[in-house]
Amino acid sequence: MTDGAGPKNSRAAIDWAHLSRQTMGDVALEAELLALFATQAAEFSGKLAAAASDKARLDLAHTLKGASRAIGAFPLGDAAEDYESAIAEPPRLRALEARLAEAQQAIASRLKR
Repeated sequence: MTDGAGPKNSRAAIDWAHLSRQTMGDVALEAELLALFATQAAEFSGKLAAAASDKARLDLAHTLKGASRAIGAFPLGDAAEDYESAIAEPPRLRALEARLAEAQQAIASRLKR
């Protein structure tokens, strides 16, 4: 899946223009949303590892997908969707974790400004 910006792997971790549109250019709101997302993202891997069922893992991935896309972390949202569709495949989990790390790095860098 692509968004017109090229293949999934060539897109930036976060589409900052999308986030700006979502927050109507409110920099304080953007920072608040990014901080909230960063907190949720930091907890995701542990919650996923502790999930007792495939249903619980699917719910976590689905939540991450929606939250990611809301802030413009489209590669992470796509990886969460891929994980949802093939939960038992370890490469999907590794790809999801890689996209999560990229989004976390982009957010940390943005919040330091």
